[in-house]
Amino acid sequence: MKQIFPRPLQKGDTIAILSPATTVKQEYVEGAEERLKRLGYKVKLMPSVLGPADGSYASSMECRLKDLKDALEDSDVRAILCARGGYGAVHLIDKIDTEMLHNDPKWIIGYSDISALHAMMQHAGIASIHAPMAKHLTIEPDDDRSIAALMGILEGDESMTYEVKSHESNVVGEAHGVLRGGNLAVLAGLIGSPYDILTPGEGEDVILFIEDISEAIYSTERMLYHLHLNGALSRIKCLIVGQFTETKADKNFESTHQMIRHRLSEWGLDRVPVAFDFPVGHVSDNLPMVEGAQATLTVSNQGVKLLQKLR
Repeated sequence: MKQIFPRPLQKGDTIAILSPATTVKQEYVEGAEERLKRLGYKVKLMPSVLGPADGSYASSMECRLKDLKDALEDSDVRAILCARGGYGAVHLIDKIDTEMLHNDPKWIIGYSDISALHAMMQHAGIASIHAPMAKHLTIEPDDDRSIAALMGILEGDESMTYEVKSHESNVVGEAHGVLRGGNLAVLAGLIGSPYDILTPGEGEDVILFIEDISEAIYSTERMLYHLHLNGALSRIKCLIVGQFTETKADKNFESTHQMIRHRLSEWGLDRVPVAFDFPVGHVSDNLPMVEGAQATLTVSNQGVKLLQKLR
């Protein structure tokens, strides 16, 4: 499927902010609104972005769905910033039809639980941006490189290149393919569904990136075993291992990265390039990744380079 890229934003365009999952602090929504306005954009706060809360959810499923549908159908809205992840975005994805997404493609921005919306967009063949959300836009400084990269993507840069330092566990090599991935636990829950973006299709060249938070090492291992046993890991062209934060050592491994390194070697999957400790995930240095972009990953002893083509 040919990838559709939403059109670039121009200063004065409108960015909608909504909460498709968990409740978010008002200060972060207002901070993101202020930052986007300083950057030259109009901001539309969707009606249920700040509730009323429905348990842990930002609002009822019906309200969250209406906000998303209304933003998608509003011709003035050119991008949608998800205020926060948490849990709940998966409630919405089978209630948005592909025709609605194709009528006026627009950027969806977020990470963590928002990986479910990225899976929805990839199912429709439309690129989206795994990137920081409202809290990041509120608290990070004006020279933050993740925000600068996000704005470059939104505003029409034809490519985006990141260079990061080498890691002792990296596997050297170069690979080309379509960039896909996100929060491992969220995406693992979609394996076998129409929204499965962890399992490459027949003949697809995929560069897979993964990240997570607060997952026990054995839990992450179980997800990877699933991808090993269903053949997905043997079909990817390379693997980008992002940040796995708020985890504890167990009796088997000191870290999630150590476990992944061990299992890849055991399964003979260290034949493809692997980049460990990549700056993507629940950290302040959270570089935007364009879901569906053609990309090249180069891993050398000197460092890692990721090139994303955005047109």
